[in-house]
Amino acid sequence: MRIAIVTDAWAPQINGVVRTLEAVIAELRAGGHEVLVVSPSGVPSLPCPTYPEIRLALMTPAAVGRRIAGFAAEAVHIATEGPLGLAARRWCRARRLPFTTAYHTQFPDYVAARTGADPAWIWRYVRWFHDPAAAVLVSTPTIERTLRAHGLARVRRWGRGVAREFHPGGAVDARIAAARAAVGGAPVLLHVGRVAVEKNIHAFLAAEVAAVKVVVGDGPARASLERRFPDALFLGARFGEDLAAAYRAADVLVFPSRTDTFGLVMIEALACGTPVAAYPVAGPIDVLTPEAGAMDERLETAIARALTLDRTACAAAGARFTWAASARQFLDALAPFGGEQRAAA
Repeated sequence: MRIAIVTDAWAPQINGVVRTLEAVIAELRAGGHEVLVVSPSGVPSLPCPTYPEIRLALMTPAAVGRRIAGFAAEAVHIATEGPLGLAARRWCRARRLPFTTAYHTQFPDYVAARTGADPAWIWRYVRWFHDPAAAVLVSTPTIERTLRAHGLARVRRWGRGVAREFHPGGAVDARIAAARAAVGGAPVLLHVGRVAVEKNIHAFLAAEVAAVKVVVGDGPARASLERRFPDALFLGARFGEDLAAAYRAADVLVFPSRTDTFGLVMIEALACGTPVAAYPVAGPIDVLTPEAGAMDERLETAIARALTLDRTACAAAGARFTWAASARQFLDALAPFGGEQRAAA
């Protein structure tokens, strides 16, 4: 099948949306499908207000449509609710072409955290944007219930996976190991992800726990957090085997976000044998089991409980998630064009 994926989130951005799309696209291409990615890469763009690392593409619906039509797409997936997603939505609607969408982030909470806007107003936009989709792809049962409660009925499950490099048997990060040794072997608590206000990293760093606290990732909040928490170790972004080594070197991955729909880093950590501590919110409550993670409204309590968990059980829990299964769910949810629709495109 020839599949066009339109996304406002793409490399060089580093986030769960990009990593999910890259992994699923690799699986699709390995299975013989042809994939076009329409992204901000290589087109005029503006920095996103309050988050200049994200570029907002300046493309008209006609320009987006020319790419989709020139590719002779047989199905369209709109991954994000930004300018490119809007342009693709308008082009498809004008031609009565079916398309699928995805709800990757707790968008109303995310926007509220960055701008102070009322989430109720943002939900109106979310309903309007996704309502015409043949299917809205979501990562967990909790998000499915949330969207249905807000009036979106055509919701389909789309799980996540773990890459092959995330397993318990490899090397550990030398800097993290040295930091542990320097304080007499105290537990190592790790956070992985974009360093931004909506990730609630402050709650992790402020937690009253005697431990080495490590942050892997980069983003607009890094400088201020480094000033406020000088004892924490900030390692910047890590990828592949280097990221897996960081997971293995930690005793617990702390996931303090309250706005994620899934939390890809949780299953990566589990696959490396590292238990997870989190709040009991969307994402963690769908991913974590009592054997592999601990949740509590008091983060210190969750961390203490996670430190007692068995790493072998955690690795087994993480191994259940595969990108091959995720790609199959994605394919099953697509809405291929009929013959007349392909002609109209």
